[in-house]
Amino acid sequence: MNTITETAGAEPIRFDTKIAVLLRADLEPWQRLNVTSFLVSGLGTQIPEVIGAPYEDADGVPYLPMFRQPVLVFEATKETLTTAHTRALSRSLPRSVFTSDLFATGNDRDNRAAVRAVPTAELDLVGLAVYGPKNAVDKVVKGARMHP
Repeated sequence: MNTITETAGAEPIRFDTKIAVLLRADLEPWQRLNVTSFLVSGLGTQIPEVIGAPYEDADGVPYLPMFRQPVLVFEATKETLTTAHTRALSRSLPRSVFTSDLFATGNDRDNRAAVRAVPTAELDLVGLAVYGPKNAVDKVVKGARMHP
């Protein structure tokens, strides 16, 4: 029996945690994709439980593991994004940030230097990823809307 058939009648898997990405609403489409990719890349390195098992197709070809749960993407105004960042910090949730300065850099070293050069309250945030208990993440992204 194939895996799809085996799991068809199984109970749905529910997660008590949430992965959320919050993007500033004024980003260009390519920026939204780029920022989302960068933001979520850090979660698996620091929070191994968000990563599932490796994949394999019917021919036995292996593929890298991915997140074990959906990533919800939201958009918001600059002000709502700043508020969400403050909430994530106050709840000590694992988070990653992407600032407008990072569009002008071309590598990880310069990205880190660009963020380090700006005080927390002055970061020009264009994206934020957070992970944690559902209710805590919901409070962080309050005021944002699901990305269309």
